[in-house]
Amino acid sequence: MPAAPAAAHQRTDYRLLLPACTAWAVTSAVLVLDPGRHPSLLMAALAAAVASLALLATKGPRRSIHRLTAAVLLTAATAATTTVLHTADLHRGPLPALAHPAALPVAAGQRADGDGRSGPVQPKEEKPANPEITVELTVTGDPKQHGSHTQGSSLSRPTLTVPALVTRVRTSPHPGNGSPSTPVATRTPVTLLIRSQEDYPWRQLIPSTELELQAEVLPERPPAAGASGGRSRIDSAALLAPQGQPRVVTPPNLPQRLAARLRKGLRDACDHLPPDTRGLLPGLVVGDVSRLPEDLSDAFRATDLGHLVAVSGANLAIVLAVLVGGTSSEPDAPGRGGLAGLLGLSFRTTALLGTVLTLAFVTVCRPDPSVLRAAATGLIGLLALATGRPRRGVPALAGAVLILILLDPYLARSYGFLLSTLATAGLLVLGPRWTAALRARRWPHHLASAVGATAAAQAFCSPVTVLLAPRISLVGVPCNLLAEIAVAPATLLGFGALVVAPLSKGAAEFLADLAALPVGWLAAVARRGAELPGAELAWPAGSFGAILLIVVIVSLAWAVPPLLAGRRFRHRRTRVLVALAVALLLPVVLLRPPSVVRLATGWPASGWRLAMCDIGQGDMTVLPVGPGSAVVVDAGPDPKTADACLRGLGVTRVPLLLLTHFHADHAEGIPGVLRGRSVGAIEVTTSEESNGERPRVLRWAAAAGIPVVHAQRGERRTAGAELTWEVLWPTSPLPAEAEGPNNSSIAVLAELGPPAAPLRVALLGDLEPPAQAAVLALGLPPSSSAAVRGSGDEMSTSMDGKGGGGVGSARAGGGADRGVVRSGPGPPGVGRVDVLKVAHHGSANQDWSLMAALRPRLALISCGAGNSYGHPAPQTVAGLKALGATVVRTDRSGDIAVLGDAQSLAVATHLHQGRG
Repeated sequence: MPAAPAAAHQRTDYRLLLPACTAWAVTSAVLVLDPGRHPSLLMAALAAAVASLALLATKGPRRSIHRLTAAVLLTAATAATTTVLHTADLHRGPLPALAHPAALPVAAGQRADGDGRSGPVQPKEEKPANPEITVELTVTGDPKQHGSHTQGSSLSRPTLTVPALVTRVRTSPHPGNGSPSTPVATRTPVTLLIRSQEDYPWRQLIPSTELELQAEVLPERPPAAGASGGRSRIDSAALLAPQGQPRVVTPPNLPQRLAARLRKGLRDACDHLPPDTRGLLPGLVVGDVSRLPEDLSDAFRATDLGHLVAVSGANLAIVLAVLVGGTSSEPDAPGRGGLAGLLGLSFRTTALLGTVLTLAFVTVCRPDPSVLRAAATGLIGLLALATGRPRRGVPALAGAVLILILLDPYLARSYGFLLSTLATAGLLVLGPRWTAALRARRWPHHLASAVGATAAAQAFCSPVTVLLAPRISLVGVPCNLLAEIAVAPATLLGFGALVVAPLSKGAAEFLADLAALPVGWLAAVARRGAELPGAELAWPAGSFGAILLIVVIVSLAWAVPPLLAGRRFRHRRTRVLVALAVALLLPVVLLRPPSVVRLATGWPASGWRLAMCDIGQGDMTVLPVGPGSAVVVDAGPDPKTADACLRGLGVTRVPLLLLTHFHADHAEGIPGVLRGRSVGAIEVTTSEESNGERPRVLRWAAAAGIPVVHAQRGERRTAGAELTWEVLWPTSPLPAEAEGPNNSSIAVLAELGPPAAPLRVALLGDLEPPAQAAVLALGLPPSSSAAVRGSGDEMSTSMDGKGGGGVGSARAGGGADRGVVRSGPGPPGVGRVDVLKVAHHGSANQDWSLMAALRPRLALISCGAGNSYGHPAPQTVAGLKALGATVVRTDRSGDIAVLGDAQSLAVATHLHQGRG
């Protein structure tokens, strides 16, 4: 039996752990404390410091306890004092006062309806204008672009934020007083918010650049009723919206210019690589994720590989390990090995080179929380190396956390800093023990080290990641193990390309080509892992979910023998039963067969005719064709929720994806529909508006080799034996009164279920009143030839003017004409329907003449909980109920399934976990 690693038997020094945790907790609490309480807080800190000195002066048998108590009190006092001093600039000077104006009363007669639009408002001259100022500031961080594809009714504008420090401010003269105000010197941290499409000059800004600009001070929104106190931004005193382009007063300093040149050289060296590699390599090396594909970023998060998407402390550990050595169990505590050991450098020379390398790394890769944690831990280890002291991982980590929290209190509320600290703590505390336990059971040395370290880091970090997103990755550990073999070569080759780029672009491209192989492997692991059915497991949200996961992890660590270091499992039968249970349950949890899921959750309901998935603020409707096959109408705003919807319904084949119009809340989920499924065709509207989303849809379709067809009024299609539909809208061209992206939505009238008693369903997309009125006026399209039904996934189409007959004539039985209104020689009216997908998420914009003509028995509304649009409007819900409809909403009921036929209409719902 191989001997256990010595690290597992060394006594760990935890003396700095309690002071570090105390400083973290106190700092985190003070950051959200009302500034008016700071004076009393400083008095309490002074009292705690005096008490700690008194405890240190006492003697007796409990002197060690007194020292520990004194250390905790002194640390708490120091943390409170430094936090108050660091945050003082957030509350003094003219900017905080401008950003927090006094609350204004609502004008008489002002109202807001359920659609989020206001009624009569104050006259323009009575509206308080946002203050305009002229400022001189210093850029303190890189510009960051925020998601341009959000859950909403359309494609939102991209938003760029830039952190800065205002050094001089001058307010605009008051209309009643033309004299300009006197410039005021200050040191106020602010955030610049750029919403202009002309943001190129802003994206080129480099930290340390000094600017002069005019800006509008955006008011701070008061906290919602019932919300906890504190500001929405703890590290910024005001949000400034610049007016015009920036004027550079002083260019960036030399180190920042060199860092920017190196970063640009690496980007240029990656230009010829495939999209995944081109975006991932700069992110892995220097944290530049500006070109990282959104779906790849989602795949890394789904597989718990998010720490590889951008530069982290692990990258610095790899670079230091090459120079001064290191181990996987103590990644940030370097020893004299590596190149320094081969060259015979002295301890002090090695520590000096390591310090220079660390500072250069932080400058080039930016002082992100994870990088700062790794740098501080590594510098403490280098200090120990220079003084000839033994390296100790846990004291170095605790000391680094303590120093960083005191120097930069905002790290106390940074999830990135917390996750980096927990991951390192897991490697240092549990990693050696679990590795020793695995090696004691004859696991290969390298495999035991990799599994032990990865599992330990996951165990420490998972409860925090649940707070960020209520899910756990079931493929996180295996994906991290597969990725580990490629991280070091990708990092080192990437840094090689970074260093040589200013000297030789050809050499940098050559190194980037070499790095493309391990980087491509990382991307493949993330994508394939995320595509596995059941890769993510929904988990309760909030503190309850985090505590529950801690209980589960502790239970597994106690029950599964390889996770218990230094013990033998005494009851072999129990061990065998646990192993069998894991072997049987894990594939079921990962693959989630619909039959098994139905037994556990009751979803999907047996015999469902239509499903409306709860995908947030958007639309996604599924019409079944046969086992594992369905027509999908719209895909919602998010690929992940779209994929989860179809996976839960057991849909693996999509004969047709019908996209009603090119808006993000209907189209951004298309990659999720395509993920692991065969799609026959994508049908889109004839309108070419909303060009921002249209090219993305066409690009996705072309990449998957899926034909794109255009819907036409009068088109009739069938799929399977119990699904047929006809297109009611749009016409081509659209009438002048019904233009716009929403009014170009495809509206269809479908018949579901047995031909003898089919359900008539109207799906109206996001049509607004002008288009709805046109649908009512036009009625059903002119008659066409009878559609020939296909079997399975086959579909047939018939268009206007190619024969006689109608949709109903293709059915056996008398249900085809039920509810159709005939009015003289013109086309028949649309008639009454059983189910209505209410247009535009139930907004207030409805044509009630059409609603009265349809007179639905069941009205379905797809909208996101707590959406900012006020959907559905209360008057829309009330109007539908007045027509006799039962209204069911995804924001309250979750997923919705329509069951039965025209004689036995029923509804089943499935509320997601975490929703009340």
